Amino acid sequence: MDDNKLSVTDATEPRRLPADATETQPRRKSAVREYVEAIGVAVILALVIRALVVQAFTIPSGSMMDTLLVGDYILVNKFLYGAELPVVGWHVPGLRRPHRGDIIVFKYPQDERRDFIKRIIGTPGDRIQIRGRTVFVNGQPLTEPYTKFADPAWTRSAQDTYCGYTYGCDSTTVPPDSYFVMGDNRDNSQDSRYWGFVKREKIKGKAFLIYWSWDGDRHWLRWWRLAHYIP
Repeated sequence: MDDNKLSVTDATEPRRLPADATETQPRRKSAVREYVEAIGVAVILALVIRALVVQAFTIPSGSMMDTLLVGDYILVNKFLYGAELPVVGWHVPGLRRPHRGDIIVFKYPQDERRDFIKRIIGTPGDRIQIRGRTVFVNGQPLTEPYTKFADPAWTRSAQDTYCGYTYGCDSTTVPPDSYFVMGDNRDNSQDSRYWGFVKREKIKGKAFLIYWSWDGDRHWLRWWRLAHYIP
């Protein structure tokens, strides 16, 4: 036997790895799986944001004219007052309580499947009384530069004495955890004057921005209302 003879292997023979060896190169996800996961994450984030942070609404009626017009698309801040958790119905802590003058979206008390938007006029404990076109809060007339009225057929004296509302003709105290709301378009608004108070837990959030506005009658964009802040 020749001791100087080297042992060689065929270059075409596959190299065998030890039994306990493992591959270190990770398997790459398929493109389809990557797209599905990305879409899934985006959908979950969108649902969380919609439920807890910001939700979009459309203005369908003229009850808040001229502050909000039919065809305005608005964003509502839901975490300011404390958003409602889906399914369980609990509210997370908010940054502050609703204030007089806030424009809020809430569940309509007579049909909670519908959402209404109005302005807060009375907060818990306030005494509300309406005389003609003037709203008195705790005995003081409320300054309301945002209101809109139709031209009435009756005289000014009749306006000052007549009151046909269910709530507010006499001094009415707003109950705890409740709010008295009214539309800015006073002669064309179904609000607390007719159906009472809005419970705190039924408020969805505060309107804060018009991000789009479309005039459906004239079929054009109201560009001057885009990105308009709602105080």
